[in-house]
Amino acid sequence: MQITEKNFGNGYQLITIKNEAGFQLSVTDLGARIVSLGREKNLVLGFDSAQEYLEKDVFIGASIGRTAGRIENGRFTLDGESYHVTTDSTTGHSLHGGQPGFETKKWHYTIENGDDEASVIFTTVSPDNEHGFPGNLSVEVRHTLTKENTWRITTKGLSDRTTLFNPTNHVYFNLTGDVTQSVAQHKLWLDSPAFAPLRQDSIPTGRKVKTSGTAFDFQKTKTLADVFTSDFEQKNLVNGIDHPFFLTENNLVAPAAKLTSPDDTIELVVSTDLPCIVIFTANFGEAALEMHGKPLADHGGITFETQIAPGAEQFSDFGSIKLAANEPFETITNYQIHLKEVKNHGNQS
Repeated sequence: MQITEKNFGNGYQLITIKNEAGFQLSVTDLGARIVSLGREKNLVLGFDSAQEYLEKDVFIGASIGRTAGRIENGRFTLDGESYHVTTDSTTGHSLHGGQPGFETKKWHYTIENGDDEASVIFTTVSPDNEHGFPGNLSVEVRHTLTKENTWRITTKGLSDRTTLFNPTNHVYFNLTGDVTQSVAQHKLWLDSPAFAPLRQDSIPTGRKVKTSGTAFDFQKTKTLADVFTSDFEQKNLVNGIDHPFFLTENNLVAPAAKLTSPDDTIELVVSTDLPCIVIFTANFGEAALEMHGKPLADHGGITFETQIAPGAEQFSDFGSIKLAANEPFETITNYQIHLKEVKNHGNQS
């Protein structure tokens, strides 16, 4: 495996792993984030410098924590004690654990290289009472690229006090490699019989609703355009998808999701040991970000944010994001890219 490091601007580094097939993964110590993935083209959304992330969108591709998603009014109870954490001035809710969060930290990193895979291991410490959360929390995020074109994220955590911990990675995929193209013609299969509907302010209602018979049913493969053109109330609420989906299986053997490019030459297979995936279809509307000198299309990407469902701090049916003192936390998610030969098409990545 070939590994290179270069200046990413503003004091941050860009680390690139390349396997023998020429497939590569680039990550940066700004937010322990993914910047690019692919061969001839980049299959994930990202910017060309650290400065662009800081100016345009600090969440794209970043490690998120302490708690992914929103906590209503920034309030929760833990072992009988009430906490009030930092809230967003616009919504009044906590978002992704408070800002600045994991996404803007400068993470320490080390590199491990081997014949079959290589990893960049990022570490940081979230100090006790950062944004109001209890405990000194040590976090490790390991980005690995294998010879089989699998990007694997392994996240570990350890706190000296009982706290909340629900990390994820905020990656966006666009398998065309063209940020000006919507993901509408991407085909999605999702092993999810239920989703969490949202209120107007994007807080989950606490219910689990069957996907069957709704526009959010991906148990049989269909295009994302089928959702975007639907009149489903929850789609209309956010102009797309921005919802937690509960998985039937949560292990690293059974696929949780499959996304296929419009020309059928690229397939992404997601597997995880977590019970939920938050899918967000980059519902940015006309407020287009510029990426690589081009305007990002509305619905120009789709996330697969593996985690415990947001709202778990108040809805026990969603799972638990409580991390007991001195109890190790670990989770793994695999994103495997399959490159396919299609008649009248070259092998693309």
